[in-house]
Amino acid sequence: MKSAWRQKFFIFVLVAIATLLLAINQHTLSASAKLTTEVAQASKLPELQGHPLPANLVQWQDQSNSGDYFSEIKPTEVGYLIWSQLPIKVYIQQPRLETHNANRLRSWANEVWQAIQEWGVYLPLQVVEQPDIADIKILRSSPPLRIAPNEKFPRARSAETTYELYVNSERILSHRCSILLSPNQTGKYLQAAARHEFGHALGIWGHSPNPNDALYFSQVRNPPSISARDVNTLKRVYQQPTRLGWLLPGDKFESR
Repeated sequence: MKSAWRQKFFIFVLVAIATLLLAINQHTLSASAKLTTEVAQASKLPELQGHPLPANLVQWQDQSNSGDYFSEIKPTEVGYLIWSQLPIKVYIQQPRLETHNANRLRSWANEVWQAIQEWGVYLPLQVVEQPDIADIKILRSSPPLRIAPNEKFPRARSAETTYELYVNSERILSHRCSILLSPNQTGKYLQAAARHEFGHALGIWGHSPNPNDALYFSQVRNPPSISARDVNTLKRVYQQPTRLGWLLPGDKFESR
């Protein structure tokens, strides 16, 4: 009797651990954007318009005809999240003081950079040292617990990407992104999370149903590199109209 009870308890613990790991390994997009006061109070936003396709995406040709998952990418309230001002400025958290954790944080930052620079083949990136001027900030911090639709309890997440809309000094509707990467992620799983979340920040605001793509919705045992399908999807996103990168109504429209 006692043996049977122990066996049931052991199975229960295994199921609980598996459920927790599944929850932790999920990737999350924020459900809605933060709006600065100026954007929230704007009576009208720019019309949807297209920007010129970045040069590296113009040159990209998929010789294998792998297809894409563009149908899984949903536009936001301002259209697709497209960066029209290049290079994209990226801040990766660095140690502020020489503490016992400084080397660990530097190693973390190097691993993150190795992963995200793979995207630099398709869109030019520039690392900056000041977070205030960055388009995309990457921080070593656990994402907050969130309750997904149709769920009763919040889930722990390994990573999260959010965006904020604002009006820059030239009266142009703009956005900036923040990526949170759990400190518990290391090695290839840290790089996979960074690669995945950075794809979101570049504009792939959705997930792939294919585990061979970097933007697959969940973590896998052997994380893939950026696939042709990822790049095909990114290219299609940048061919779409957006309100971002255009002057607010009342001024002459110009691309950033």
